[in-house]
Amino acid sequence: MTTIMLKINERTKAGKTLISMLNFFTSEKEGVEIIKTGSEKRKTENNTPYNPQFVEMVLNAAKSENRTKVTSKNLWQSL
Repeated sequence: MTTIMLKINERTKAGKTLISMLNFFTSEKEGVEIIKTGSEKRKTENNTPYNPQFVEMVLNAAKSENRTKVTSKNLWQSL
């Protein structure tokens, strides 16, 4: 058995083609098995590069209704 690790850019045509080929081969359940994908790794919250206090501050600000709307016309006045 051989294990191969790939880094695939899902936004390119070649990346999309390779992913669809891998999905086809794994659907047959014979000979090819996907052990772990990068998208699973990104879904875990423990792997975040951000400070938890910063994340909490941003989420609280998003919930807050105390906001100032800035447009290109009033940009310099808002500073």
